[in-house]
Amino acid sequence: MTDTAPKAPRGWPVIPTILVLASVAVMIALGVWQIQRMSEKQALIALFERNSAMTAPVAYPATPPVPEAMLYRKSSVMCVGPIRWDPRSGTDRKGDSGIRMIADCRTGGKGPGVLIDVGIGDDFAQPNWGGGTVSGTIVPGPEQPSVIQRMMGTAVPARAMLIADQPVANLRASAVPSAADTPNNHLAYAGQWFLFAVAALVIYILAVRRRLRA
Repeated sequence: MTDTAPKAPRGWPVIPTILVLASVAVMIALGVWQIQRMSEKQALIALFERNSAMTAPVAYPATPPVPEAMLYRKSSVMCVGPIRWDPRSGTDRKGDSGIRMIADCRTGGKGPGVLIDVGIGDDFAQPNWGGGTVSGTIVPGPEQPSVIQRMMGTAVPARAMLIADQPVANLRASAVPSAADTPNNHLAYAGQWFLFAVAALVIYILAVRRRLRA
């Protein structure tokens, strides 16, 4: 005998709905966090601009992490001798491209090292420079932790770098980054998280409505 009893109407799936709403709540929370980070970054850029306007030198930070109040300040350090060279692309103070020569220097017998940008060259040839006292501007070093490393708590303290005011022989003075170059994309990131949340919610609602109509 064939069962002709009508099937019970389907309702909204409880567990998937809870999971989707939880995911949407996380996305919204990440968007709000990015907006908070935007305000913090604006305050940091304002601090860097004040630092750039100061002419009084400060003692070079011995070890990382580097206090933000010292970035973009004038300083000097004694390089006993370069341990290694780290050539990277860069520009000089006229805007011409070249190879930025970064020396990882010893500052004492057992003391910590310091990164010094000694100038821009036209190729990867290491400059004939054995060290000495260098004056310049403290800037963030080339190796900075990523956003994911910061969020995961695996970031190691980043080193600063000194950009020499006077380049070594046969090199051109490297351009000094401006405080305005500090990235502040947090508003765009916040918008993306909010958009993801709305898209996930709309897609889920349409999928459930199609399921209920089936």
